Amino acid sequence: MGERKVLNKYYPPDFDPAKLPKGKRARDEQMKVRMMLPMSVRCNTCGNFMYKGTKFNTRMENVETENYLGIKVFRFYWRCTGCAAEFTIKTDPKNSDYSMEHGATRNYEPWREKEVVAAQTVQQREEEERGNAMKALENRTLDSKREMDIVQALDEQRSLNARHEQVTADQALAALKRTADGHESTELDPDDEEAIKRMLAQQGGFGVSWAWDSTVEQIVID
Repeated sequence: MGERKVLNKYYPPDFDPAKLPKGKRARDEQMKVRMMLPMSVRCNTCGNFMYKGTKFNTRMENVETENYLGIKVFRFYWRCTGCAAEFTIKTDPKNSDYSMEHGATRNYEPWREKEVVAAQTVQQREEEERGNAMKALENRTLDSKREMDIVQALDEQRSLNARHEQVTADQALAALKRTADGHESTELDPDDEEAIKRMLAQQGGFGVSWAWDSTVEQIVID
């Protein structure tokens, strides 16, 4: 078995590697590569679906006429598992992805569409801000406001969670029992009272005065 697998080779004592002719490789020579399908595709000839991760014996070649910032673009030749029709896929170094060339159709991938839209939005914003200081200042102001709103919402959520953590199971059961018996007090928490005041003050253009009782709340509108 060792000789069949050619694990060892015999070199005679008078062997001179300088006398060996140098092999020449054609520029457009194709290389056989075994790789997985990088995307889910459908054959345009027979309609067969081939899914991402399926292993194929492919032929790879360098696309001499294309490159991206000096990075080579490679083309892979595949064959459909249903009808043996050939289709090709190229590398896309610009987007760190692969692109379908011909012979098949790439399946729709919603997450990929979101990434493309996000990249286009960033590129459009950079083009708008290029040479326009006012637009750049406006975008930065909107970003700062958005960040402040997010931080404020997180602080409010943390405060609410902290208040909920202080309530024990016995207190929650006692509150439910009082509610069922009809003896639950209608007095609001000071924080909730202040929040309601601010909400009503923002909704109405008139003054609001409050008269709170131990058992019932009354709103008196001036």
